[in-house]
Amino acid sequence: MFATIPNPIPARMKGLNRAEICDVNFSEFVKGWDGRADAKPAAHEAILDGSALDAQGFRELFESQLISRHLDLMARVLRVQNKVFYTIGSSGHEGNAMVARAARHTDPAFLHYRSGGFMAERFRKLPGMDPIMDSALSFAASAEDPASGGRHKVWGSKPLWVLPQTSTIASHLPKALGTAVAIEAARRIGHQLPIPDDSIAICSFGDASANHATAQTAFNAASWTAYQKLPAPVLYVCEDNGIGISVKTPTGWIGESFRNRPDLDYFFADGLDLANGYGDVLRAVEHCRRTRRPTFLHLRTTRIMGHAGTDFEIEWRSIEELVKVESGDPLLRSAQIALESGLMSKDEILALYEDTRRKCFEAAEDADKRPRIETLEHVMRPLAPYTPDKVQAEAVRMPSAEARIQAFGGEDKLPEKQVPKHLAIQINQALHDLFAKYPETLLFGEDVAQKGGVYTVTKGLHKAFGNKRVFNTLLDETMILGMAQGFANMGMLPIPEIQYLAYLHNAIDQIRGEAASLQFFSNDQFRNPMVVRIAGLGYQRGFGGHFHNDNSMTALRDIPGLVVGCASRGDDAAMMLRTLAALSKVDGRVSVFLEPIALYMTKDLYEAGDGLWLTEYPAPDQALVLGEERVYNPDATDCVIFSFGNGMPMSLRATREIEKQHGWKVRVVDLRWLVPLNEPAIARHAGECARILVVDEGRHSAGIGEGVITAITEAGHGGKPLKRVVGADTYTPLAGAAFLVIPKDEDIIAAAEAL
Repeated sequence: MFATIPNPIPARMKGLNRAEICDVNFSEFVKGWDGRADAKPAAHEAILDGSALDAQGFRELFESQLISRHLDLMARVLRVQNKVFYTIGSSGHEGNAMVARAARHTDPAFLHYRSGGFMAERFRKLPGMDPIMDSALSFAASAEDPASGGRHKVWGSKPLWVLPQTSTIASHLPKALGTAVAIEAARRIGHQLPIPDDSIAICSFGDASANHATAQTAFNAASWTAYQKLPAPVLYVCEDNGIGISVKTPTGWIGESFRNRPDLDYFFADGLDLANGYGDVLRAVEHCRRTRRPTFLHLRTTRIMGHAGTDFEIEWRSIEELVKVESGDPLLRSAQIALESGLMSKDEILALYEDTRRKCFEAAEDADKRPRIETLEHVMRPLAPYTPDKVQAEAVRMPSAEARIQAFGGEDKLPEKQVPKHLAIQINQALHDLFAKYPETLLFGEDVAQKGGVYTVTKGLHKAFGNKRVFNTLLDETMILGMAQGFANMGMLPIPEIQYLAYLHNAIDQIRGEAASLQFFSNDQFRNPMVVRIAGLGYQRGFGGHFHNDNSMTALRDIPGLVVGCASRGDDAAMMLRTLAALSKVDGRVSVFLEPIALYMTKDLYEAGDGLWLTEYPAPDQALVLGEERVYNPDATDCVIFSFGNGMPMSLRATREIEKQHGWKVRVVDLRWLVPLNEPAIARHAGECARILVVDEGRHSAGIGEGVITAITEAGHGGKPLKRVVGADTYTPLAGAAFLVIPKDEDIIAAAEAL
């Protein structure tokens, strides 16, 4: 299609690195062009005969391509001077600028890290914005970086609706689909979107990432949705450069894999040729917007200059192969189009090229002089915002009386007017209240709608609020959490349910790497407010094995910014859910509400029929403060037991026996909040008591109890008699053998005797 770079490389280029060669290639190509030029087209005329792109559009796209390229070149040069800290470039992918041009700046975008062209072009959508300076600040890790505040080099912009991704190896695809579904769901529930109602979600990724399990999850869910005639306007843009770091994608694999996939509409566009490719890109974007169907745009690209600055391709690719790749540089084709069309002369192109270089280097030098993050407090500032007074005020704010009466089916059926109930019912009542309070609340997951959940915890919600707000999903936890992020992005309050704690582990990156990180990497400009309900922990009788008696909470403890609550009784559950919902609404936080399955239906504490584990429903103007513990026997000082969840009724039963046998007065502390632990409260109770027991139904290694003991020890109380009662480091076996590996009442009593 256009002239190629000579092979082999001229002797005068020997010793240059790949970035320098690509830089020289462009100038040499333009200077050496000797083709025929047409008459200069008018701004509104096609750049070439038959092209859907006019001359003005081509000129702007070409400028965006050049900005992207020179940001890459600048990064390679200044990285060795320690002025730039990121060298994964967009060279060869500059054609993605066409997607930005064809879409709107209000179409939420979740981008591949090779999206420099897309970003430069999207910046045109709003006046007064500078893609070069904003990008330079990000490359320099400047605290003034408008995307992340210097925390990471990300493509992101609040006004341009580009939600930052960190290292997008497919993990962003589920939430892109979730956002598309949320755009449509908003209309059905009467929620006012922050973007136009006919927006689409855009998600770009590489051909290698298309093979990732998380990507396949998203494609399957998109097809599953469309198969049922449900709208899901997501545009998946596969930028196919034929290689993932050093692993080549089989020729034709992406087309073969996606061209005939059911209910995922396939389009191909040549991302190496603006004149030829733009019409196909435009058709894909317009198809997605018009039909509201998931659309797959297969965009041909190439990869120039290696994966990153540390990828010395010459060590593992032949010179001949590299020359072939570089001869397909899309900037060479764009220069050829500019010359053939008569739009620009050689001198004009070279002047624009050098002027863009100058602007990028000047911006980078300026960015290097700007402040950087210098304190830990500054690093963590957007990670876990918490405004206690506002959260508490929101948590105790009453739903309207009319909404509550409608939700519960009559004034006489209001839960606070009922007799004491067990945990499952009180969680259910609290969810009804939250739905009455927040019309934008949605609850979804496996079996949660008509069935009301495996344990009937969500029973009646579907009937009371309809399929628009309470619905079943496909059996895929990754997609459930991706969907939650989409709804959160669009200003709703999602309450996804993960059916069992063990089912979370295969999907936890959607919380760890995506939902909980968004505030941090966007400098709190974007938020993912959600309350994830998870049924879990052990002690189920007659039903089990490790999938249904999973006591592993370690992974949840390790997610920065996450809040984890675990209620052992119904009144606490209702008040904690209100606090978590308020935390989402006010501070945009991501939280997990861990529900002990074995306590769902528990009514008795000491003897059968005593009803001492039933609780009254707290009025909807009552809520807990984050971290607030519940204390039994607060004046006791002989011993303190710290526990949570199933450990609470066990600890209280053991306490009665300990008092009988030893005469000790035992204080029992229900932690309730597992992440973050209330370390000052733990230290206070430990300091006031002579002996310390920690009852942790989790595993011996990396359980909650380790955090409790650390808080006690660091507060200076480690010298007191102290014991931990904890589960074994094993998977939970089936049937009665399960109770050999998790703590029992007798274990607590024995530990007290050892003290």
